[in-house]
Amino acid sequence: MSLHFPQVRRLRALTAARISVGAAKAAVLLIFCAAVVVPFISIISTSLADSRQVYAAGGLVLWPERPSFDAYRAVLSGGVVSRALLVSIGVTLVGTLLSLVVTTTMAYGLSRSGSFAHKPILMLVLFALLFTPGIIPNYLMVKGLGLLDSYWSLILPVLVNPFNVIVVRAFIMNIPADLIDAAKIDGANEFQTFVRIILPLSKAVLAVVGLFVAVGYWNNFFNALLYINDQTKWPLQLVLRTYVVNNATLSASDLGGAESLPPQQSLQMAILVISLIPIVLIYPFLQRHFAKGVLVGAVKG
Repeated sequence: MSLHFPQVRRLRALTAARISVGAAKAAVLLIFCAAVVVPFISIISTSLADSRQVYAAGGLVLWPERPSFDAYRAVLSGGVVSRALLVSIGVTLVGTLLSLVVTTTMAYGLSRSGSFAHKPILMLVLFALLFTPGIIPNYLMVKGLGLLDSYWSLILPVLVNPFNVIVVRAFIMNIPADLIDAAKIDGANEFQTFVRIILPLSKAVLAVVGLFVAVGYWNNFFNALLYINDQTKWPLQLVLRTYVVNNATLSASDLGGAESLPPQQSLQMAILVISLIPIVLIYPFLQRHFAKGVLVGAVKG
């Protein structure tokens, strides 16, 4: 039995080492989770806290004692925030739909080797992927097209992303050619093949690209900062930048003439929460397509 004692001690040492490593990993994971979750909870709590608790906490509240939706009622009662929310929703929906239509049709055309001007257009897409225009050329183009102070200035300059075109093209090229040949034998033209064969089989990559495009439109404030001078046409992210990042004061006239306003911190956090809700709600429904769309669409084999 004494011969087994060193093995037992070694086994106990290995077990203790594994437990220590596991505990260290768990501690690090908890720290990183807390670094992400605690600020998010603080944002929501501050938006729900009443005036007394916000002033007592000096701004940020970790847990609301008496939750109140006064801040949300104030920012959604009319005025700059409500109008900006509608602008962002409209721009995101229209921009995402148009972008998906243009991206998928362009990717399908580039996936067919015999299509018109296949190689020159593909080289142009690859060139645009590697070399992007600067701020001044973009501004001059938008101005030359007469799109300043227009909602189209928030949609058209970023309508086509070369990376998305390449990913969707690679995904379509992975679809078995026998399916397309069978559709043509049955008498389907290119449009019918695209609608009835390609699109149904491309749901995974379209979900991923659609999420990328929608998040880009929803979070884009820089184009609005450059091209939109009329404050009535500001998207929500530009309002967020103005009143939260730059800490501008929200007055009663900015919020539809409300008689009494919650604290500025609660109003700012309410705007921030409203700007996060759409992405948080949409992402879980597209998550199951995410990995499949990225992996299959990015690799051709």
